[in-house]
Amino acid sequence: MIDLRRLRVLRAVAHYGTITAAAQAMHFTTSAASQQIRQLGRELDITLLEPHGRKVRLTPAGQKLLAHADAIEARWEQAEIDLRTSRDEPAGLLRLCGIPTAVAMLLAPIAGPLRDRHPRLSLRIQEVEQQHGFDLLFDGAVDLAVLEATPDNPPAGDARFDTRPLVDDVFDLVVPLGHRLAAEQAVVLAEAADEDWVLPSVECTCRQHTLAACGAAGFTPKVAHNALEWSAIAHLIAHGLGVALVPRLAYLPSHLPITRRPLAGRHTPSRKLLTCTRAGGRDHPAVAAALAELATVAA
Repeated sequence: MIDLRRLRVLRAVAHYGTITAAAQAMHFTTSAASQQIRQLGRELDITLLEPHGRKVRLTPAGQKLLAHADAIEARWEQAEIDLRTSRDEPAGLLRLCGIPTAVAMLLAPIAGPLRDRHPRLSLRIQEVEQQHGFDLLFDGAVDLAVLEATPDNPPAGDARFDTRPLVDDVFDLVVPLGHRLAAEQAVVLAEAADEDWVLPSVECTCRQHTLAACGAAGFTPKVAHNALEWSAIAHLIAHGLGVALVPRLAYLPSHLPITRRPLAGRHTPSRKLLTCTRAGGRDHPAVAAALAELATVAA
């Protein structure tokens, strides 16, 4: 009989890419995690890992075992749901996480309705960076995440996660009041080609959306300023220091003398926000209730 704890170590190594990172996530020592992998390989008489640069990767036999391990984990998730929760009423602690915009505009607004409809349910909401959301799901530290679709996400069909579209967050052009484009009903992006631009930091995916949209519109934006927070970007715009593409769900201070102008034409960027659970996790009554509320808010 395979020790399921060793399968979980194998899954963690595959997820994090190194035995050291997997051990840290599971609160093991590196030597203890290595011993678990070696023992699992001896029990099955196969080699599970091979060097890959500074990391390790699963051998073909390890990949086959991983597929079974992911399926077992999903079935165990479903078993816990069936055995530990009431099918009639969401109850207990529901752990949610999301990128900053998702926390502010999607997760926070569903908290009140969820508490009102399900008084036995309590919520814990955590703001996270994009990739950390998948790590928390994988580790079992959160039940539901609202994240952005990016090329670095786990691929479609990944057996560990259930990821589905929630909302397309369209970008608007934000300009100061009194700007030549402020009175336009809708703006063709190429009309802003000669403007100074305020861009998000390099770490923010919205920077890449902006650069890609401007490139598709036929120009490279003249980046005058960079900022980390949407509030800082809004203040820079309000002082006439540039324009920016801002997702519609991003909160901008309402007192500032700025205006959002929708984009017209083919070059209208958007980012896709997703709901993400572990495989099998959507059937949890509390998660299902949160998903229903999210769908209402997103609409």
